[in-house]
Amino acid sequence: MCRSIKTLRPPVLPEEATEDDIRAAALQYVRKVSGFRAPAAHNQEVFDHAVNVIAEATAELLAGLEVRGRTAKRAG
Repeated sequence: MCRSIKTLRPPVLPEEATEDDIRAAALQYVRKVSGFRAPAAHNQEVFDHAVNVIAEATAELLAGLEVRGRTAKRAG
């Protein structure tokens, strides 16, 4: 998989992942899967949409994970 994407859950990441951390990971994923570092203008909308959807799914995943016997905080 993409080596630029880092683990965003404790204890690997000492603090809670920020929105910027989550968005950066989503962007790296979309770049890897699409094969485009920066999409052409006619693909920009679908590229940005994919980043947004993946960032939302990642935030939901991180909010719901149980880490070492404790439940992660729910995103508000």
